[in-house]
Amino acid sequence: MRQRNKPWADDFLNEHRDLVIVNPKENKNKWKDIFGNTNPIHLEIGTGKGQFIVGMAKQYPAINFIGIEMAKSITVDAAQKVKESGQENLILLNENANDLEELFAENEISTIYLNFSDPWPKNRHEKRRLSYHTFLAKYEKVLKENSELIMKTDNRLLFEYSLVSFSNYGLKLEEVSLDLHQLDDPTNVMTEYEEKFSSKGQPIYRCQAKFR
Repeated sequence: MRQRNKPWADDFLNEHRDLVIVNPKENKNKWKDIFGNTNPIHLEIGTGKGQFIVGMAKQYPAINFIGIEMAKSITVDAAQKVKESGQENLILLNENANDLEELFAENEISTIYLNFSDPWPKNRHEKRRLSYHTFLAKYEKVLKENSELIMKTDNRLLFEYSLVSFSNYGLKLEEVSLDLHQLDDPTNVMTEYEEKFSSKGQPIYRCQAKFR
């Protein structure tokens, strides 16, 4: 979906540098200093409007959360949610996931979330899928040993593709759910898309995989 341009986005981001970090590549291997503690850092790639990551930050105050979102207009929406929440264990980056290794050092991240990522359905766009093997290599490098990659999507074809990609890369599939909400998991925090699709009866797929 095309996002409406927000002419005031740059001004908002400049005024809220505590929420959306400017020049984040300078903080590589220093994120614990930004948060002011040594708590584990969880990373969401493709934060969208921020409902998931804000909910997780509230639910797990002893974990630090970083959300990456490439679209500036959507980053602003997420930043407004973060501001309203008052959560201090959460920051955002207006960056591209391709630059992950420039943003984080080896073993700096404890968990990565991929929520409702763009499925890029055309074969010629396979390399853009966030579960493609080149992205998995980036995740493995910044994650601590035996860390988890957790994916949720409403797209069955992307989910099936991702399971194969994870397995071929050598990840251990710890949980595979073809209808997440049937599990009635009280710890599940929904994204905006998840609420929308599940309310229409669309099954939500979730996979928890671990790098060995």
